[in-house]
Amino acid sequence: MNRQTPQIPIVRMEHITKHFPGVLANDDVSLELYPGQVLALLGENGAGKSTLMNMLVGLYRPDSGTIHIRGELAEIHSPQDSMALGIDMIHQEFMLVGNMSVAENIVLGLRDLPLVPKLDEIKARITELSKRYGLQVDPDAIIHDLSVGEQQRVEILKLVYRGADILILDEPTAVLTPGESRDLNNILKKMLSEGKSAIFITHKMDEVIEFSHKVQVLRRGKTVNTCDTKDVTPRDLANMMVGRDVLFSLDRCPFNPGGIKLKVDHVTVDNPLGSRPLLDDVSLEIHRGEIVGIAGVAGNGQTQLTEAITGLLRCNKGTIAIDGRDMTNATPLQVIKAGVSHIPADRGAMGVVGDMSVGENLAMKKYRTEEISRGAVIKKTFMRAFADKLIKAFTIKTPDQDTCVKFLSGGNIQKTILAREIDSCGGVLIAVYPSRGLDVGATEAVRQNLISQRDKGNAVLLVSEELEELQMVADKIAVMFEGKIMGLRNVKETNTEELGMMMAGAGSVRREA
Repeated sequence: MNRQTPQIPIVRMEHITKHFPGVLANDDVSLELYPGQVLALLGENGAGKSTLMNMLVGLYRPDSGTIHIRGELAEIHSPQDSMALGIDMIHQEFMLVGNMSVAENIVLGLRDLPLVPKLDEIKARITELSKRYGLQVDPDAIIHDLSVGEQQRVEILKLVYRGADILILDEPTAVLTPGESRDLNNILKKMLSEGKSAIFITHKMDEVIEFSHKVQVLRRGKTVNTCDTKDVTPRDLANMMVGRDVLFSLDRCPFNPGGIKLKVDHVTVDNPLGSRPLLDDVSLEIHRGEIVGIAGVAGNGQTQLTEAITGLLRCNKGTIAIDGRDMTNATPLQVIKAGVSHIPADRGAMGVVGDMSVGENLAMKKYRTEEISRGAVIKKTFMRAFADKLIKAFTIKTPDQDTCVKFLSGGNIQKTILAREIDSCGGVLIAVYPSRGLDVGATEAVRQNLISQRDKGNAVLLVSEELEELQMVADKIAVMFEGKIMGLRNVKETNTEELGMMMAGAGSVRREA
């Protein structure tokens, strides 16, 4: 993707500074983007990447600094202003209305939309754009019926339909399979060939190398380096991000599992919509001192499996046992008391209470213990000391523990959940996409923590769409497709190609002996 770029940038942000209460999010940051170029924006969680881009799309206003678009000074007060300038953003959390169609979502909010939209013309235009960019999406499909990868295609179509030629993609591959990531790269190349430009926020070093022409690294709100992508390696980028060497492999004790800790036996969960079951005759065992990874494309039953185990989803058939004790359809509190910790897939809706403080969220699993409470009375001094300990241990970037957790960056919200659940683990740790949205340094720490739990004799169920992560951390990998377990493999006896085939529904349903 080497390309000569013009000397006049399509976007120039100069000396941008932005404060929030107790936080300097951006400190005198400048950025340039040229037509036909992809600029990768890297940085640790809370480094200021999303804040900087949110000012470019009009969600925030800078405290100081200027923004020039196509050489002209731009006053961007709202997302409508940025759209008028041809700027649009795909956010890490998709901005789609689940019970509306693809076509309705794509035109939602357009200023020049007539009172009675001509849906046939809209659908025809969407179909034409879908074919042009290789974005296969049915305009009549309802959003909540689409996979995560398909929903992202809708987000890209929204940008193209609205005429955006400056695209901002915030962690666009965080929920995609390797194949879908390659498709996204091809789509970006097609757009670049038409003169569009993109700013690409990601934590994946290989994708920076593959997708971008230039890379800019932020640390603690400041730019620490800007360079041509062809001149750096993934290790160079990781060192720039965190200011130290990062391990790309993990030391592990020999695999020495104990007895069965968690057993899922022929579990079926019916689909309330009447189509194929959410879980279809699923059986799985996890031993003490073992990490079992679950691979699969999003929407194939991985999340439902973890919710059935944790009491959030009712099983219609089969049994779930912890230490030989039947926990089928137990309440979430009963499951917690049985020693199960759960890092959920949806951190915002299920992982934290946004209007409560960081300290209160960290102590959620401690309120019933003598360490934090005496009857109905909370020991505030002990609770604050406990929260400070976890904030330090997991490097949660927050002004203080009294800050509402909703004001943290997505990565630091994830760290808050990780800290609470790992600390409270009493034998079983269920981790669903635990490193999603985390920078390379935090991802390293998460993986080491999972292995540490395994080495303590706990049973760990790790759901991840990152085959590299599963192969690095897990002892065994089960692959799910359409609610079924396609196979269970010892990590040392499988490879990416075999796992990828099973993720696509190919291959025999074979389990390791």
